[in-house]
Amino acid sequence: MLLRTRAVLPGVLAVVVLTAGSAACTVKTSDEPTGERTRASARAGAGTAELVDGSGTEVALVPGGAHPYFQPWKTAGATARKTYGLGGVTFDETAEWDQQKQNNLLSTLAARGYNAFGVFGVSPTDINTTFADLKSQGLTVASLGSCPAGGKNEADFCLSTDVELAAYKAARAAIDAMGGKGTLVHLTGNNVDANTQLRIKGVAKAVAESGGEIKLLQTITDIDKDLQTAQKAVSDLLAAKGNQIQGIVSTAYNPAVAAADAVKSTGSAAKVVAIDDDAKILDSIGQGSVAATVVQNPVGQADVGAWVLALLQTKQCTMRNPGQIVDSGSFVVTKANAGDYDKDRKAKTEQLKKQFAEELLDCN
Repeated sequence: MLLRTRAVLPGVLAVVVLTAGSAACTVKTSDEPTGERTRASARAGAGTAELVDGSGTEVALVPGGAHPYFQPWKTAGATARKTYGLGGVTFDETAEWDQQKQNNLLSTLAARGYNAFGVFGVSPTDINTTFADLKSQGLTVASLGSCPAGGKNEADFCLSTDVELAAYKAARAAIDAMGGKGTLVHLTGNNVDANTQLRIKGVAKAVAESGGEIKLLQTITDIDKDLQTAQKAVSDLLAAKGNQIQGIVSTAYNPAVAAADAVKSTGSAAKVVAIDDDAKILDSIGQGSVAATVVQNPVGQADVGAWVLALLQTKQCTMRNPGQIVDSGSFVVTKANAGDYDKDRKAKTEQLKKQFAEELLDCN
């Protein structure tokens, strides 16, 4: 996902404004000689973003509900616990996408002793109230994978995909695959989701740049609830308008998988650009039935998110600009780079650590 599907993929993202200064934190590895700062790490030299003792930090990673996008948070969280010496990391989610149920889960986790929360809010319009409540209890909070609607973030920071930019990249890839002309369809998530509106905006921008060579035939929303819903919508689309469509761009997970399957099974000539790196999507890129996909960075969100949460919870660092919004990255994957795109994603994660350490945090 996400780009965000139900509540989101989440994240109202903005351009990150970086603040430089002599007080910037830097990071280095624990066994790195002083003065040689090559990459961000859990351990750092004196006076920098060094997590001296994270054993008192208990991190809870809480998605808005069940969705394949969040599965990497589990393994990334477990790895972060070991890497950064945290007291604990748990991954927990409600069975339904319901803000009140998520609030109840967060309250339960706080009562169990978790003091640092990475949350993908169900409702981008209401989640700031939840963030403010958690912070009033002395807890540290990050909005991960999604940012609140309206550009105001009551969490300590937001680390999420810039969904408008990612959608723009996906639409550009689809237009390129179409040879720069023809009719395009956009498949996406919940219409009332602020992030869906940002995705629609990103696709529209790419279409507008075509100078009239690309026509946006239809934007189909509310089809990311589950794979069956997406499959029916794509099947109906191809049955009714398949001969009019030269390109399909999906900015939500389930429609992307459904479109890849449908184009392959029907022999449609439509060029499909998907989202995320589901195995079916990657296989379809290799076989040629999908032209490209835009992948996100959920591992980086959980890894960097847990690290920064620990630095904040231990009071070793503070955010220079509370509520800072940071793009966790999005990457276009084609047949040419399908085998090694993860290197770029890992490099982005390391760059994010450096960005936080040198530009976004003030550390003791």
